[in-house]
Amino acid sequence: MRLPWRTLTLHTAPVRRASSVPAGVLSFVPACSSTDGPSLELLQDFVSRARRLFVITGAGLSTESGIPDYRSEGVGLYARTDRRPMQHAEFVRSAKSRQRYWARNFVGWPRFSSHQPNSAHTVLQQWEARGRLHWLVTQNVDALHSKAGQKRLTELHGCTHRVICLGCGSISAREELQRRFVSLNPDWTVQGSAVAPDGDVFLEDEQVLHFRVPSCEACGGILKPEVTFFGDTVNKATVQFVHDRLAESDAVLVVGSSLQVYSGYRFVLAASDRKMPVAILNIGSTRADHLAELRVRGRCSEVLSFIQPL
Repeated sequence: MRLPWRTLTLHTAPVRRASSVPAGVLSFVPACSSTDGPSLELLQDFVSRARRLFVITGAGLSTESGIPDYRSEGVGLYARTDRRPMQHAEFVRSAKSRQRYWARNFVGWPRFSSHQPNSAHTVLQQWEARGRLHWLVTQNVDALHSKAGQKRLTELHGCTHRVICLGCGSISAREELQRRFVSLNPDWTVQGSAVAPDGDVFLEDEQVLHFRVPSCEACGGILKPEVTFFGDTVNKATVQFVHDRLAESDAVLVVGSSLQVYSGYRFVLAASDRKMPVAILNIGSTRADHLAELRVRGRCSEVLSFIQPL
């Protein structure tokens, strides 16, 4: 199904509304002017026409809950520091790297795990409850969609609230691992600096030298967050499952993602191949702008709060 859309460039007065983003988390949200009225009307029309909407969300949704991202201009991790995320191969081969990662994650976990969904998460869950959102695939690993009550959901890159054993494959709760960390390191206390997008904090190597990391209680194997680290690939069965949900849908809405990572971008490519209409809501440019029939610039929570599926 292809909806009758045309791409417009609009230069009208922006709609003014008090920011729905708490002032305390704005430091992680790139500067952005208010979205113009005609763009909101076009997005409203797009959502209203869709009967089985497929939504892809990214880090731009979570920055409005106080979680930094990697790529945002001026405020993302890459812009603020020279630090880069953990690579899958490094985590698997190096006990020292795992010690450093888990020590930083241990310190950052209480704050990271306490983040709550913002109004954009709530709106998307309401669309699902009304039967208009067919499936949501998120590239985020923060569990905020689950906390908001989203059920028709695939966490494409996994979730930091789960831990997997690389030996036996058993899954356990990250909160339980936190208790094991505390038990193994009763006298280990450090102060971390800035929080990274995946929940760990910045620590110096000498600060983590004596941090002890537990093994799997079932088989003694290596414990890893149940997330796709950089350099790893998404499970093929998960990718196929998402493609199947996309095939059941009639329109695609991208929310808060630059789609720079292929794992999410591939679904917009597939939608384009199927001649499905694509709309993108994001502050900055995206990898798929040339595939979108509607492009809306703005903060996710502020824009989605205007949209009601009819």
